[in-house]
Amino acid sequence: MSMPIDSHHLSRRSFVQLAAGAALGGTALGGCAAGGGRPSRDTPLRILACNHVWSQAISKHLAEFEELAGRRVSMSLLTADQLANSFNVKLNASATDVDVMMLRALQEQLLFAHNGWLADLTDLVSGDAAFGWNDFLPASRERSVTTRKVLTVPVVTERPVLYYRKDLVEGGAPKTLDDLMALSQQLARPRENFFGFVGRGQRSGAVTQWSSFLYSLGGDFTVQGRSAIARPEAIRAYEFYGRLLDRTGPPGVTNMTLEQAMPIFAQGKAAFYVDADAIYTNFLDPKISTVRDTVAFAPFPAGPAGSRPYNIPSWSLGISEFSRLPDESWQFIRWATSQDMVKRLQADGIPGARQSAWSDRATLAAFPPDLATAMQTSSRIGVSIDRPDVLQVGRARDIIGRPLVAAILGEPVAPVAREADAEFADFLVRDNRHREG
Repeated sequence: MSMPIDSHHLSRRSFVQLAAGAALGGTALGGCAAGGGRPSRDTPLRILACNHVWSQAISKHLAEFEELAGRRVSMSLLTADQLANSFNVKLNASATDVDVMMLRALQEQLLFAHNGWLADLTDLVSGDAAFGWNDFLPASRERSVTTRKVLTVPVVTERPVLYYRKDLVEGGAPKTLDDLMALSQQLARPRENFFGFVGRGQRSGAVTQWSSFLYSLGGDFTVQGRSAIARPEAIRAYEFYGRLLDRTGPPGVTNMTLEQAMPIFAQGKAAFYVDADAIYTNFLDPKISTVRDTVAFAPFPAGPAGSRPYNIPSWSLGISEFSRLPDESWQFIRWATSQDMVKRLQADGIPGARQSAWSDRATLAAFPPDLATAMQTSSRIGVSIDRPDVLQVGRARDIIGRPLVAAILGEPVAPVAREADAEFADFLVRDNRHREG
């Protein structure tokens, strides 16, 4: 294994030489720059990113990169929706004022690749031994590839965690989904405004968290490219999740996304909550949480198919095909995702994508011990996707979420699932046709 690159301790000259060598070792990206001549040294490297804990953290180190690379960096931070809209407008117009792009590989990469908006990084990541592409988590590397090309490098990873009240659960967290159901029903006191389980229930927003229930109950979104959401395993997953929220959850849950579900647990009004590990700090913040001293963390419970949580790169970096600074963009990605930087950011509580960081005790010390164990477990056994692998992800999630809402409302699931299955099957035919067109 190559030695980790500690760019914090590189001189500017050695950094530039090393970065240039890396480009020569693979294939430089100069060919993807738009016309108009070489930008001057005063032209900033423009990064368009989500206003996220990772981008906020890396922004504190930008002066370090600017000193090493000899170029100013301009980073714009937007909400996820604003970012998606900005990409759509700018990249449709082949705009050259975006160099490095922070995007959701599972939500946007397939569409961006289809539109020709992302530069091919394959030779750069594979031809640079010091970068250590094989050090990235296998599931994250898998989602960075589209049509056999590496188009993004992951910066933040995410898994589901079972958040629970250790003061209410004797003997530790439930190990199985059946135990979770039984304990949630046992602990629910709806007349006292206390609930056994809370989770996302909004039609589209709930799909990603429901995916771990689907996988662990033996189902999947598709099988051999065809819709699988009306198969017995999927119906069982719809019914289970719906029953869990219908019988033990709060009122109005079908309108709840992360923003509405999380505060219910944080304010001590639920015994169990399943959501992404990336939000754990909300429950340790005394300004917004009343469960700081009673919250505990556990891996996703097992179903008939075992425990099969998702394990995904929630945010990644790519290079715009229209960038006039493609080589400098790669230098930035290489620096921002180096072993040293990933460990530094993970030590501040931001889950990275490198195996070396997950095996480093000093880095893991940033997390509560039971959370670190849960995250490591899911990183080892997790499924690399939490939503359908299609061009129009939002539309697919909306279709798949229909039976979920029916289940939460206590309605018969099978007929709604069959209707959604037919709609999703037609959607997949059109999606595949569009992908091949």
